[in-house]
Amino acid sequence: MSYGTIAMIWAMFGIAIAQDDRVEKADAAIADSGIVDEANAETASDNQSKGVDLLSNWNLALPTMGGKQLWTDHRYWNGWRIQYNSTFGHYRLLDPKAIRRAWGTKQGVLDELSRVQQSSDTNVEPSTEVVILMHGLMRTSSCMKPLATEIRNRENPAPEIIYFNYASSRNSVASHASAFREFMENLPGKPRWKAVGHSLGNIVLRAAIAQWQTDGDPAGCLDRLDRVVMLGPPNQGSSFARKLSQLGLFETVTGTSGMQLGPHWSDFQAHLGVPPCPFAVIAGDISKHPVGNPWLPGASDGIVTVDETKLEGMTKFILHPVVHAFLMQDDRCVRDAIDFLYEKAPR
Repeated sequence: MSYGTIAMIWAMFGIAIAQDDRVEKADAAIADSGIVDEANAETASDNQSKGVDLLSNWNLALPTMGGKQLWTDHRYWNGWRIQYNSTFGHYRLLDPKAIRRAWGTKQGVLDELSRVQQSSDTNVEPSTEVVILMHGLMRTSSCMKPLATEIRNRENPAPEIIYFNYASSRNSVASHASAFREFMENLPGKPRWKAVGHSLGNIVLRAAIAQWQTDGDPAGCLDRLDRVVMLGPPNQGSSFARKLSQLGLFETVTGTSGMQLGPHWSDFQAHLGVPPCPFAVIAGDISKHPVGNPWLPGASDGIVTVDETKLEGMTKFILHPVVHAFLMQDDRCVRDAIDFLYEKAPR
């Protein structure tokens, strides 16, 4: 594979990522709105392991980027989120406007969330139905907004739409899945739910399903899962990731999750489940486009082959001539995804 082709593919990723709030420049530069300085960063992991409650440290309530790229959600309540930063080793509590209200140990931020929940002005009835949106590798929840907008426009009453943020390039899929399980098991009211994932987001969901099936599902999450839509899922791994993994930079950029989709797939795939509900796969096929990826066998969306997206047991399979990075933003894909979620007749 020529370096020119590799550069072209990464440039395509770069354009897509730039649309996700301009690569989260502020979040990446100072990790938490300038509050966690270099000294805190070096000691956060030690403090976490020793059970030191950093909430006693002064907290300035400044806006954050909402947890994109560097943070993984663990709890959600009426727009409030508890997130974990695996780099700095601490948790934080964000309000619905993405303003950090507390940070420190997990128990510390849980206690603060409990205090918020008990306040009279935040007493809201829990949702009975939610739609979970899960972004892909090196992307953020911003890329899933077209789906959220269209669901709100088409469904009356509209369900609550919840984004699951995770640090896709910084931990293993199993770690993301474990956080997702905690996230879902603690949703208020134990609502019924539907899910739409893009790329790696689908693999995180499948790993969580397998964990529930193997380790137990005390909150009955699988019984409450109604439908799933997979956009460009690497359900059979990624041959392109295997090729790129021959470059040392690939693991540096994509982390453990990227390697699990590529050279580690044969061992990793045994830890994935299949949605125990109707699910659709929407894949991209740009094989008729003059600019494609000649290093992928057969039809593909430029990153994942059509055959790699397929999964035994799928209820519906849909193809559109769309590049992988834009499947969740293309009008046709969005329309078909929502049609399937709500069993609408095809247009």
